[in-house]
Parts: sequence; structure tokens; C-alpha cells
Amino acid sequence: MRSASIERNTKETKISVAVDLDGAGRSDIATGIGFFDHMLDQIARHAPLDLSVAAEGDLHIDGHHTVEDVGIALGQAVDRALGDRKGIARYGDAHVPLDEALARVVVDISGRPFLVYDVAFPSAKIGAFDTELTREFFQAFATNARIGLHVESLRGVNSHHIAECCFKGFARALGKAAALDPRRGGVVPSTKGTLTD
Repeated sequence: MRSASIERNTKETKISVAVDLDGAGRSDIATGIGFFDHMLDQIARHAPLDLSVAAEGDLHIDGHHTVEDVGIALGQAVDRALGDRKGIARYGDAHVPLDEALARVVVDISGRPFLVYDVAFPSAKIGAFDTELTREFFQAFATNARIGLHVESLRGVNSHHIAECCFKGFARALGKAAALDPRRGGVVPSTKGTLTD
């Protein structure tokens, strides 16, 4: 089974994450940040994968440590669940609309962490969620899952719609990239022979 669990405990946060890459889109999310919970649920539903996240953070300061540390733990869990990467599609992309908003997201499960992020929000907050933390989440995830990740907002005027497009696009692209391709016959999709070094 391509599943993994991660516990991350610091003076700032206490995070527990479990992921099953071959799940059906079930989620159990509680971070203390309502909009962020909603976005994590989008990842589970649209990848699809099964995802459990329990986070306690220093929200009396702000949401930064909680969002970043969830990104770290989730990235580590996905990295572990992918194992040796044999038979995966490796690449995934998605264009996702929501009303006036449209996002493009591309994933390369390459073993080389990199984020290209081109998203502008018209407002600083969505509920209690700081929109600038969207980038922090994707940066933390890409680094710890060791993937190449491009997230781009092509248009949009509503911050909720823009963020949701990005998270749904990320889910769809990640799901495609992590999917097992029976034509690959259990071979790592790289001329190097490895995507873990």
C-alpha cells in the first residue's frame, strides 16, 4: 500500500498527517484554520487520496507556522508513500476553473524540489487565512515531497476562487503524477533509473 503517516512536533506546532495515495478521497481535517481545512479537503477529494490532518499551532500569533508545518508533514508523508516511485506516471498537469478564476498547475515527481509560483490575490485574507500562506504551503510541500511544482493563476478577481482553483489544480496534477501507469511495468520513469536520489 502506498500510504504513510508523519508526526511533527515543535514548540510552535503539533502535527499528525496520514495519507493513502490510492484512497478514494476521504478526509478528516482539523487545523484550526477553517479555510485551510477546506483547501486540504479539496486535495483529498480531487487527487483523489485519503487524507487525515490534525494540527495544533500557535494561532494566537498567526497561521504561518501551522500552514507551513502541515505542508512540511504532508510533503514528507507523500514522499514516503511514493516509495521507490516505480511505475508512476511522474508528470501531471491540470487547468481548473471556478467561475471567473482559472489556475494551471504542473507537477513533476522528480526528486528535485522546486517551486514556481505566480499567483496574486486581491485581498490579504480569506476568513482567518492569510492568502500569502498559500505560497508557504506549496513551498513546504514541494521541498519535502521533493517535487517540481508550478502553480499559476491565469485569471480571477475573487480571492476564495483563486485559492480554490490553485488547490484543486494541485490535487488533480499530483493525482495524475502519482498514479500508477500499468504500461511502465514497475519501472522508474527516469533515464537515471532513480527518482529518490
